[in-house]
Amino acid sequence: MTDIAFSPSKPSFSPLRLQTRPLGWQVGAVVLGTLFLALSSYIEVPMVPVPVTMQTFAVTLIGALYGWRLGAITIAAWLVEGAVGFPVLAGGAAGVAHFVGPTGGYLFAFPVTGALVGWLAERGWNGNKVVLAFAAMVLGNLACLVLGTAWLAVMIGLEQAITFGFLPFLVGGLLKSALGAATLKLFSGNKTGPAGKAS
Repeated sequence: MTDIAFSPSKPSFSPLRLQTRPLGWQVGAVVLGTLFLALSSYIEVPMVPVPVTMQTFAVTLIGALYGWRLGAITIAAWLVEGAVGFPVLAGGAAGVAHFVGPTGGYLFAFPVTGALVGWLAERGWNGNKVVLAFAAMVLGNLACLVLGTAWLAVMIGLEQAITFGFLPFLVGGLLKSALGAATLKLFSGNKTGPAGKAS
């Protein structure tokens, strides 16, 4: 009766333990995270008006591995890089125009998505419970799609937004969620917490 998914007040699973690392380690993690996010952007299947990429896989994984705070900071830093001109967005794109175009809602949803998955991971929805990890990834992908589609609906109408900005990404979201959960499972081999006690 004590194993409640939302009960821990402190992170129950943080494989990188970044919250306990010095500031230099955390800054380095942010840099590496933005590089990982940039690389995921280059894995692209062009579609109109929104391309298919591995960005949501990277966003949810960063959230789960870094925790909700540092995960959201890392994702926001990557978006800033894209806004100021670094070629880190989908297909190597860059510039503020992408934040006000059809993909803008998805971009702004990414930090929210990472924070949501990180928050759930810290509360037991992680690689130690792979079904819950998968559920967390699905919820993160769904949140991104809902927010992105809502933005797109303002531009092209709700029906068109659902047709072109939501439905085509559902299967990919499930596949990327499964891959993310499996990746988290790999990190859960060491089940001892920071104090050396089983978590």
